[in-house]
Amino acid sequence: MLERGYVQVYTGEGKGKTTAALGLGLRGVGRGLKVKMYQFLKGTFSGELASVQRLDPDFEIRRFAQVDKFFWKLSQEEKEQLKKKTAIEFQKLAQDIKKGTGDIIILDEIMGALHNELLSTAEVCQLIKEKPAQVELILTGRYAPQEIVELADLVTEMKPIKHYLQQGVWAREGIEN
Repeated sequence: MLERGYVQVYTGEGKGKTTAALGLGLRGVGRGLKVKMYQFLKGTFSGELASVQRLDPDFEIRRFAQVDKFFWKLSQEEKEQLKKKTAIEFQKLAQDIKKGTGDIIILDEIMGALHNELLSTAEVCQLIKEKPAQVELILTGRYAPQEIVELADLVTEMKPIKHYLQQGVWAREGIEN
C-alpha cells in the first residue's frame, strides 16, 4: 500500500500514453502493489491483455465501453447504447476505487470517453476528488480537459515528433497492439 497516492495524466497526440501507464503498473506489481487497469473504447485483442494475465494476478485489466470499431464509425443508436453502458460501468468502477480495491488504478483512454461524451468531465473530476488518499490514479488519452489537468499532480503530454505511420506503417502486432 502506498503512503500517499497522486493523480497522473498522460495525454497528447503522441504515441506512448497507454504504454507509460502499463510500465508504471508493472513497476508497482514488482513492488507488491495491486494494480487495476480499466480500459475504455478498446475492444480488439492487444498484447497487454495476454501479458498481464501471464505475469501476475495482482495486475488486472478490465475493459469498459468496449467497441470493435472506431467510435466515429458507430451508428447513433450504437453510440447511445455505448453511453448507457459506460455510465453503468463507470459507477461500478467508482465504487471499486472508493473501496480501495487497488493501489494503482489506471483509467486508460478515459479522455477518449470524455471527448466522445460517454462521460462528463464533472463525473471524472468527482472521482478524482473522492479517491482514497493512498490510491495512485493514472488517466490516459488525448484531449485532457483543463479541469482534470488542474486536479492532477503530474501531467505528461506526449508530443509526436516523427512517426512511421506517416510512411504508411500501421499498428504492428506486439508493438502497437
